[in-house]
Amino acid sequence: MRDAISRTVTSLPEQLRRSLTWDQGAEMAEHARLRIDSGLQIYFCDPRSPWQHGTNENTNGLLRQYFPKGTDLGAHSSDDLAAVAAALNGRPRKTLGWKAPAEALDAILRSGHAGVATTA
Repeated sequence: MRDAISRTVTSLPEQLRRSLTWDQGAEMAEHARLRIDSGLQIYFCDPRSPWQHGTNENTNGLLRQYFPKGTDLGAHSSDDLAAVAAALNGRPRKTLGWKAPAEALDAILRSGHAGVATTA
């Protein structure tokens, strides 16, 4: 998991690689190594505090439409996972003013400004 996250994060433009906020899941057991590999600051939400990572909780719900809870993602090809990511990144979100995440990211990258995320 750490290697996949590190590869993905380091492929992002530098202005988007400032920090990563995660819940208390076991998948981040190697967070210190990820911080060293990627240069990211890593923060953890408080236990039993889903409101601290609302976008993550919402995205998990969207992912459940494709992968029921407990699904072994290792059984799916990287192309399958990329297709789901593309579908979700093309889906408009209320928190983005009904823009799709891909559109919002493109606008940020074109503007040359990657500001602090908000939950307006």
